[in-house]
Amino acid sequence: MSKLQEILDFNKSFVEDKEYDKYITSKEPNKKLVVLSCMDTRLTELLPKALNLKNGDAKFVKNAGASIMHPFGSIIRSIVVAVYEFEADEVLVIGHHGCGMSNLNVDKTIEKIISRGVSKDVITTLNNAGIDIKKWLHGFDSVEESIKESVGLIKNHPLIPKDLIVHGLIIDPKTGKLEIVVNGYK
Repeated sequence: MSKLQEILDFNKSFVEDKEYDKYITSKEPNKKLVVLSCMDTRLTELLPKALNLKNGDAKFVKNAGASIMHPFGSIIRSIVVAVYEFEADEVLVIGHHGCGMSNLNVDKTIEKIISRGVSKDVITTLNNAGIDIKKWLHGFDSVEESIKESVGLIKNHPLIPKDLIVHGLIIDPKTGKLEIVVNGYK
């Protein structure tokens, strides 16, 4: 059975049994909070539980490394929408120990891209067009520094209000323990 078919079979029962009832909430975050976190699979259930967040409490934005790569990319766009359309007044940028984006071997990743059928010519063409694939794929050397950079990008963004509170944290992906990197109240 395919992954999609497993999902569809489960979903049919989920809907028929009205298991969705316990998740019904509004689109506005109850705690007026935005959480930018890594897409790491260990955080899917652990992160909200460790933060005491339930369905409807916060807007979650996830990407590789919980890092903002472009000041006008989709991450900032999502935060801007959450702030102005859904009245979020605090942001948590949460990285984690042992992140796959920390010291990512970009050359090996490019080799994997090519081995899956993407032509070397595509990589060359993108590089010649001004898209530095190695820089684009590069993660970070320090999770703490990456969090500080992302917090700074949010706080100093021209479309973000100066009164928005932005925190930076690191979560242990095994225990859920949080460490403060940037306390947005200070």
